[in-house]
Amino acid sequence: MSSPVARMKRVEQAKKPLKGKVRVPGDKSIGHRAVIFSCIAEGESRILNHSGGEDNSRTVRAFKDMGVTIRSEEGALCVLGQGWQGLSAPSRAIDCGNSGTTMRLLAGILAGRSFEAILDGDASLRGRPMQRIIDPLRQMGASISGQDKPGLAPLKIRGGRIRGIRYHAPVASAQVKSAVLLAALQADGATVLTEPQKSRDHTEIMARAYGAELKAEGCSVALNGPQNLRGRKVIIPGDLSSAAFLMVAAASIPGSDLIFEGVGMNATRTGIVDVLRRMGAFVEWIHARDEGGEPVADLRVLGVGRLKGVSVGEEMVARTIDEYPALAVAGALAEGVTTFSGVGELRTKESDRIAAMTRELRMLGVEVEEQEEGMRIQGRAHLNGATLHSYGDHRVAMSLAVAGLCSDGGVEIDDSACVDISFPGFFDLLEGLR
Repeated sequence: MSSPVARMKRVEQAKKPLKGKVRVPGDKSIGHRAVIFSCIAEGESRILNHSGGEDNSRTVRAFKDMGVTIRSEEGALCVLGQGWQGLSAPSRAIDCGNSGTTMRLLAGILAGRSFEAILDGDASLRGRPMQRIIDPLRQMGASISGQDKPGLAPLKIRGGRIRGIRYHAPVASAQVKSAVLLAALQADGATVLTEPQKSRDHTEIMARAYGAELKAEGCSVALNGPQNLRGRKVIIPGDLSSAAFLMVAAASIPGSDLIFEGVGMNATRTGIVDVLRRMGAFVEWIHARDEGGEPVADLRVLGVGRLKGVSVGEEMVARTIDEYPALAVAGALAEGVTTFSGVGELRTKESDRIAAMTRELRMLGVEVEEQEEGMRIQGRAHLNGATLHSYGDHRVAMSLAVAGLCSDGGVEIDDSACVDISFPGFFDLLEGLR
């Protein structure tokens, strides 16, 4: 399976505060779902501000492989959906690249389709756990299994007539929840899914926008299937997870003043804001509004002084899961100790993010204690320059770039191409701000 070509990147120390207005790419999570719902709906949909990142592009290509007409037109992504029956068997394995969201959500779609398909990905994705979606989809009646190893991609899926289930998810995961709900929209009867914590709810919001009827209460979501959907126009807000890296940079460099325009502020995603405020950062919402059911605002972040170390417990995991690498850099620059606990899920991402950030922060001179499900970081006023490894993980690479801004002499990152997975143009933007 193909992957970006590695390239070395140097990030110099910032000699002055970061100032300006920033537009980050469209939200990756919402972008995946906008494409998926447009492709299974009836009629044309127009998607604005769709990210050009590699992950979102994988989802677009997957549906093209299944016969859906998708084209770019006047800055919008236009999708001609023909409902559930408009999907056809792909002529080859669907290459999900590095995108776990593409693989897990497509598995939910394919569970109810009457053809066979194979979902594959790069070496990193082949190592990520898929049993968590295999179990509920099998209970619904789909045939799904790892072709080479149990619980791992490539996944072979033979869909068909499926039924609703009551399912208690062992972990709070928006991808697992979304896979089950997408299957449930095709299934006979009621499906009720309950999580230990409420994960991000973009799928529920998007489903309603396309005409689905479902009930969400606390940590449970219920719907009756089958249901048909209708195409519509969608405006995707800026990705808070992408903004997080530059938010940490602005909060860590005194005198900085960055405004992030049109960022999604879904309550299931704003853990980064809460943690940075607890660390003493100035973060304010400006011009809060609603777009397609999603809360959106401009964010202003000021560098008002050195951050303070904090303890981040497991209650923050569902709302902050993608931002821990960036927060690890914030902790490395903060006064005192920062601890993360209950974050074992980080070991199953594009890289083992606990191990990766531990190793690389140590290269920068930071004292870090690696724990099975967490980290303990002793902050320091200045970071050392170093040559660092991204492990092919876009969030690790961008976090290390932020560390480079705050290091004596800057850093070199061995593989910066992986950043294109979610944030094309990140390093150009960073250089402009620096």
